[in-house]
Amino acid sequence: MDRFFTTFKTAGQGLANQRKQVQLASENMANAQTTRTASGGPYKPKNLQLIQRGEEQFKATFLNTVLKMRNSNNNHLQGSDLLQNDAGTLNLGPQASVVEENRYRYEYDPGHPDADENGMVQYPDVDMVEEMTRLVSANRLYEANLSVIEAEKEIIKRSFEI
Repeated sequence: MDRFFTTFKTAGQGLANQRKQVQLASENMANAQTTRTASGGPYKPKNLQLIQRGEEQFKATFLNTVLKMRNSNNNHLQGSDLLQNDAGTLNLGPQASVVEENRYRYEYDPGHPDADENGMVQYPDVDMVEEMTRLVSANRLYEANLSVIEAEKEIIKRSFEI
């Protein structure tokens, strides 16, 4: 039973990461010309940094799953015990953190209210092509994770037909 939940949790983690990627790319594009924020200074472009799980954690999770399959003690007959296994505590899939980057570009505009004494205005360095690429990529990966969920649902459904 753990296997069903871990597949959904892993795909769900992927969905959450891609949703965050879309949000950050949209925020960067919307603030590409923002020279002043509430915290002071220009907007800082944000990026989603994925943290991959190490090989050791994969091995530990895999061995734990194999050992559970070998040590069956008829828990499948007790419905409430099934949901109390490690399915809720497994942390599968990449974790993500938001990173603000200090990337700026300068433009000469002496009439701008945020211009320095040389007439230069500091803008966030947001590459629109790169942000659009992130949006398209995140959209495709989001769809792929949805396909994983649909495939797993179909596998579960067919296994009950046997």
